[in-house]
Amino acid sequence: MLASQRQEAILAAIRREGAARIADLVESLQVSDMTVRRDIAELARRGLVQRVHGGAVDPRRAAHEPGFSAKAHLYSPEKRAVAAAAVAHLAPGGAVALSAGTTTYLAAQVLAADTALRPLTVVTNSLPAAAVLHEAADPTLSVVLTGGTRTPSDALVGPVATRALETLRVDVLLLGVHGVDPEAGLTTPNLLEAETNRALVQAAGRTVVVTDHSKWGVVGLARMADLSEVDLLITDDGLPADAVAAAEAVVDVQLVHPEETS
Repeated sequence: MLASQRQEAILAAIRREGAARIADLVESLQVSDMTVRRDIAELARRGLVQRVHGGAVDPRRAAHEPGFSAKAHLYSPEKRAVAAAAVAHLAPGGAVALSAGTTTYLAAQVLAADTALRPLTVVTNSLPAAAVLHEAADPTLSVVLTGGTRTPSDALVGPVATRALETLRVDVLLLGVHGVDPEAGLTTPNLLEAETNRALVQAAGRTVVVTDHSKWGVVGLARMADLSEVDLLITDDGLPADAVAAAEAVVDVQLVHPEETS
């Protein structure tokens, strides 16, 4: 395959998925790691992609925020395993915050069913998470929903949500992310959501990031925290070894296998 053909294939993959990992491109194109890196460097030089650790992203999609339903069916087994592992770090009688996101929504489902964690107070800016917790109809499960402006991902964000969070203190935050990168940190396409998530981090005694491996190396428009501000990163074992090493240099990492929740 000619270099121009490889680069066209790489660009198509990045534009289709929003991002691509070097390891995946090496496997699909059947070329060396160095060849893929050179091709990405050339595409970046032409302004067609943005290089990130372990791969590249589509620069046109840095500010694109997909809807909740669009993300809900992506990497579902991985997200379920991550959500279950995160809930295992919680204790009854405490207060936990859930950010918006599909993985934190799955954590809310686990919390709604797990009566061993009662009593429990849950603070969230996620409308889907608040709904599933409310449907549990359990008086020992208190739900505090922030106000704010609704985003495509069904988060409540903005000054109202941020000010509400500034008055609260929780034991643990389970934080979903659009992207995580050792240099860019935790990012989101939504400026107001970044501000609200920063308030969530400030309100928490311990921050646990919950994400599937596909978010690694993805960089959104707005940064909400440095990776060094995170106490624990829980992700699935689809994360490549080099990415695991890069993450472990900054934060404690827990890898889970999707079959653990099957």
